[in-house]
Amino acid sequence: MVNTIKVTVWNEFRHEKEMEECKELYPEGMHSVIAEYLSELNMDVNKATLDEADHGLTEEVLDNTDVLIWWGHCAHNEVKDEVVDRVHQRVLSGMGLIVLHSGHFSKIFRKLMGSSCDLKWRCADEKERLWIVKPNHPIVKGLNKEYIELAEEEMYGEFFDIPEPDEIIFLSWFEGGELFRSGCTFSRGRGKIFYFRPGHETNPSYYNKDILKVIGNAVTWAADNSKLDVNFGNVQPLEEL
Repeated sequence: MVNTIKVTVWNEFRHEKEMEECKELYPEGMHSVIAEYLSELNMDVNKATLDEADHGLTEEVLDNTDVLIWWGHCAHNEVKDEVVDRVHQRVLSGMGLIVLHSGHFSKIFRKLMGSSCDLKWRCADEKERLWIVKPNHPIVKGLNKEYIELAEEEMYGEFFDIPEPDEIIFLSWFEGGELFRSGCTFSRGRGKIFYFRPGHETNPSYYNKDILKVIGNAVTWAADNSKLDVNFGNVQPLEEL
């Protein structure tokens, strides 16, 4: 019997309340669009937002989360350090983490990466092509073309100050000429991490079927983790000494 994947989709949920353009595009929040798609994949989906108690990320919620999806932008500094530490420990213990778009500057991603995670950016509604550079990876399963094309997106450009990724899945080209490592995997402790670039709050990227497919695939990939118990500290010898 295959266990149902338990996903928590976390979002600041501020832009959708404060920006008319974003509110019209995502009236129930970006997290709700993503959560609805994942529910259609028969995943057990929970939603959490910044202004809930403990940002919706209590120990109980995280203990019942196989994969956490994170979208943040304007309020990174409002995320409590104790909640960041809680998420950090769960990732090291095996929880998957999917970081979307401007979540590259989130406290949790920077803590896990150990770098500034800074980059170039420009809001000009540019065409973006996300080229698949690892075509046999499970995160791109089911995509029918060599790239995903978005008519309008915010530009992110290199240099992207992150550690060397375990794998680069997507490399983006933008209409203004920049390139960006827009789909990267990492491992930290027993946890699997995927950073996925698209998702500017005033662009409809989370309604794109291929973007949603990548997120769904990434959840399945990140949840596929060893549950073998690992012991640390002082141990007795297995053989007689």
